[in-house]
Amino acid sequence: MRGIEAFEKHATEYDRWYGRYPLAYQSEVEAVRSLIPRGVTAVEVGVGTGRFALALGVRVGVEPSEAMAALARQRGISVLRGIAERLPLQGARLDLVMMITTVCFLDDVSLAFEESRRVLAPGGHVLVGFIDKESCTGKPIVKQREGGKFLGAAKFYSTREILSLLKRAGFLDPKIVQTLFQDPHGLTELSPVRDGYGEGMFVVVRGRKALADDEAP
Repeated sequence: MRGIEAFEKHATEYDRWYGRYPLAYQSEVEAVRSLIPRGVTAVEVGVGTGRFALALGVRVGVEPSEAMAALARQRGISVLRGIAERLPLQGARLDLVMMITTVCFLDDVSLAFEESRRVLAPGGHVLVGFIDKESCTGKPIVKQREGGKFLGAAKFYSTREILSLLKRAGFLDPKIVQTLFQDPHGLTELSPVRDGYGEGMFVVVRGRKALADDEAP
C-alpha cells in the first residue's frame, strides 16, 4: 500500500480532516449512498478510520494500517487486517465491495478489482469513490499533492481509467455520480450529487458482476 507509513504515524490527524470539513465529507457520503443497493451484505476495503463505513451502515472492513483500523474499531467496525490485492475473504459471498478514497493508494488496482470480483456473489456490485484527476475541481488537488503527508504518495486516476480497469476485471453496467463542484474547503452547504463525471472532484463508479461466471463481460 502506498504511503502506509504516513497512515500509521498520523492516523488521528487524517481522521480530523473529516471533522474540520464536515460538508465535504457529508457530500461524499451522499454520493456513495446514492449508488448503494438496498439490503446488501457489504464490506469496505481500505476502511481507514471507519467514517464512511459507519455513516453508510457497513459493519465490516479490510485495512492494512493498524493505526487506522484501531480508530475504525472504536467506531464499532469489525476490521480484518489485509490488503485490497489479497482480500482475507471467501469467494462469491458478498453483495457489495466498497473502496472509498482507496484506489489512489493501491499498489495494483487491476488486481484489487479482480479480488473484488472474486469475493462478490453473482450480480453483486463494486463501488469505487475517488478524486477524478481530470475533473475541473480535481486538477488543482492533484497538482498540490507533492510533499503532502498523505496525498504525496497517491497515484490519481481519471474516471475513464477507472471505467477501463473495471471493464477489464469483468464488471458490467457502470453507473456514475459526482459531487464537490468547488473547493471542498470553502463549502457553505452540501454539494449536490449529479450523474456523470468531469466537473465534480469526487466521483463514485458502480460496476456489477455478471449473474453467471460464464456470462460475457
